Amino acid sequence: MSETTGASYAAAGVDIDAGDRAVELMKEWVKKTRRPEVLGGLGGFAGLFDASALKRYERPLLASATDGVGTKVDIARRMGVYDTIGHDLVAMVMDDIVVCGAEPLFMTDYICVGKVHPERVAGIVKGIAEGCVLAGTALVGGETAEHPGLLGPDDFDVAGAGTGVVEADRLLGADRIRTGDVVVAMASSGLHSNGYSLVRHVLFDRAGMALEQQVEEFGRTLGEELLEPTKIYSLDCLALTRTTEVHAFSHITGGGLAANLARVIPDGLHAVVDRSTWTPGAVFDLVGRAGQVERLELEKTLNMGVGMMAVVPAESVEVALTTLADRGVDAWVAGEIIERGERTTGAELTGDYAS
Repeated sequence: MSETTGASYAAAGVDIDAGDRAVELMKEWVKKTRRPEVLGGLGGFAGLFDASALKRYERPLLASATDGVGTKVDIARRMGVYDTIGHDLVAMVMDDIVVCGAEPLFMTDYICVGKVHPERVAGIVKGIAEGCVLAGTALVGGETAEHPGLLGPDDFDVAGAGTGVVEADRLLGADRIRTGDVVVAMASSGLHSNGYSLVRHVLFDRAGMALEQQVEEFGRTLGEELLEPTKIYSLDCLALTRTTEVHAFSHITGGGLAANLARVIPDGLHAVVDRSTWTPGAVFDLVGRAGQVERLELEKTLNMGVGMMAVVPAESVEVALTTLADRGVDAWVAGEIIERGERTTGAELTGDYAS
């Protein structure tokens, strides 16, 4: 009678030991995000956050968001650079939360890989932890899942979810906006984490460019430009709410500037943003030229150089700009709020970009 070898998890492609090694490597980074409200350490079944810290609020509202970074992970994989993608993930989640005026509290992540490479997974978590520090939030846990047979050995994806809190009477949004309010734009650090399906199609498939290609306008390689981390605005936005009156924020992500700004404009009002108040970065021009992409298509896909917008009363503009400048944020007056009239949308871009 012949002997047969029984099936095993390892033979099926899942390496539990490698997963354990990855957890050990990431622990030091997670510790850097710790807030006093966090209980326990990494490795439990659930992350714990002491909700008694919310007793100082009269009526605390919890804000939550979840997101990923889209096909930007393909650039990271091809370049073998993994820490910046974690930074992107925090930005996409926590900058959504701060839009309503909420303070980020904690975050969890989900990393899905074809094969666990401990150092690679730890690199991703390192970036997430560094991003959490910049957002003022704790990383209380997460999950690393190995999916052999569904993902290639070097393939991966990331997602995250976060929670924040805001006092009910300080909740920001459309109901606060009034005619005569001013739109303040905050510069993006580049493409951020949206539109990469278009960018990859244009630059790689159509223009035949390579990640290692030096691009004179960037002063670095194409890959380095495309991996530029998404700017995290959470603490900058909270600083604004402490120093002056703010009516609303808009995080400029998928859908572009006008569509995202329109999400916080109430019925009957309209935001007019003047393109001539800024010059989009070179990467936006390159995508447009290389793919012969029409301006409106670019604008509904990419952020065009603006990553966050604040809607403030006219009397708050000077303090808002000073606060942001003191924090190293490039910001400017980009538009105003007017009566909607016969317009069918809540926001529009007018004029031409400054050259």
